[in-house]
Amino acid sequence: MYYYYFVSVDTGTCARSICNLVYIYRKGKNAMYPALSVPAFYSGKSVFITGATGFLGKALIEKLLRSCPNIKEIFLLMRAKNDTNIDERLRQLLTNPLFDTLRHEQPHCFDKLIPVEGDLGLEGLGLSAADRDTLIEKTSVIFHGAASVKFDNTLRDAVITNVRSTRDICILSKQMKNLAVLIHISTAYTQVDKPVVDEIVYPGEVDWKKTIRVVEALDEGLVELFKSKYIGTLPNHYIFSKKLAEQVIIDYSGSLPCVICRPSIVTPMLKDPLKGWLDNFNGPVAMYIASGKGILKLLHQSPSAFDNYVPIDIVIKALIVAASKHGSKMINTQDNLPAVYNCTGNHTMRPGRKMMSKIAALISKKIPYEGMIWAPGHIMITNPSLYQLLMIVLIVIPSCFIDGLLRLSGRQPRLLKLQRNIFITNRTYAYFTMKNWEFRNEKMSSLSDELSIDDQRDFGYTADLVYDKTTYVENNVIGSKIYLLNESMDRLDAAKLHYNRMIWIDRIVKVLAAILFMGAIYGTIV
Repeated sequence: MYYYYFVSVDTGTCARSICNLVYIYRKGKNAMYPALSVPAFYSGKSVFITGATGFLGKALIEKLLRSCPNIKEIFLLMRAKNDTNIDERLRQLLTNPLFDTLRHEQPHCFDKLIPVEGDLGLEGLGLSAADRDTLIEKTSVIFHGAASVKFDNTLRDAVITNVRSTRDICILSKQMKNLAVLIHISTAYTQVDKPVVDEIVYPGEVDWKKTIRVVEALDEGLVELFKSKYIGTLPNHYIFSKKLAEQVIIDYSGSLPCVICRPSIVTPMLKDPLKGWLDNFNGPVAMYIASGKGILKLLHQSPSAFDNYVPIDIVIKALIVAASKHGSKMINTQDNLPAVYNCTGNHTMRPGRKMMSKIAALISKKIPYEGMIWAPGHIMITNPSLYQLLMIVLIVIPSCFIDGLLRLSGRQPRLLKLQRNIFITNRTYAYFTMKNWEFRNEKMSSLSDELSIDDQRDFGYTADLVYDKTTYVENNVIGSKIYLLNESMDRLDAAKLHYNRMIWIDRIVKVLAAILFMGAIYGTIV
């Protein structure tokens, strides 16, 4: 006997569920298992974020609020700064254009943001007893992204801010009653002594516990004397401290659900939610601006080297998906070691810096910056001695002349100081711009593959790793004009006219210089 049941269903939902099941079946190598729902993982959970006011922190907050609408609350570690308390700093943070979409579509979602006063430079993160108890009781997911990224601070500051704070995060995490996962945001450059960096943990050469004790016990000046011994072959103490911080996570991973994510150079947004969004002058955008305004004319870097850039929205999606997968125990680590993901671009699709400079030059003509002081463009110099010589002849001497004219006209001289800062920055980053590394990212690239079709739309990024570089650089330039320089795209025609004037002035000066040079040679010969 057969029984027939008639059930009313939402055909759209049913079809979507069937598609999701088929998709997961195909992506799972013929192994049937439930689809991961990222918003479902975060539903009802409390998240704790350090580094909330930074570039990554802002984007992480925005994405969690927008794409995980049922998240319970997000605790943000913040410190009072320049007589501004943490509540006011949060209000200022939310005025960023990045949050405009949320402001219009989900205006009440910001009530889920809870600032917690603390300081990475203080032992125990500077948390009050009440705030510590709240975090212990409620936190399920931690994104530890706060760090000092300065290359010019002291070794003591770097160790205190980047290493000891990571230890204190781990100590706090061990007391949390509902912790599902701790995401530690490191950098792909912690292993720059290796030509190939895999998605694995590497043994450390320096004891992080002893290092903390040393910098706590000794005078700052004395610690600086031992810097070269401590950091060894590493280029600076920032890289050294981030490498030590990974060792902290490795040592605590036996008792904590830890994941290490290593972004390379994080660059403006690819598309989600704002094309070209950024909030600082770090990375290649600073070069685009300085070169596009005619300020940067010489670069000490290898034209054949590859750029290790990755758009920030790809990194954010990888962090969120990694936390949901490991927090829901869909991926199990072995030997009590943390999982490692190199959040980097696809190294097989990277154009060299020479090609990227050509792309930037074409875009500077199409979308010029306002107020350029000379024709855009720069020359890459590989030899350090030649770079210094050309800096003196082509940059320093003309800058002194122009500053002299500014003084005579009663204005403040500034060009030589600006070129000095560019020179120091160039030399600081030369270690990274003269070399190539291969950052393997197979695990990171496939992390979002098994997501459901619905979640692929919001959190999938595998296809985004292969993107059109010309379009991306163009969006970066537009983003820098709008979000950093406050230049309106409505004034583009005026900027193009000024660009053409600078090009003709540059050509005339070069022709006159060539004539004078040839005349001097001719006079010498005669």
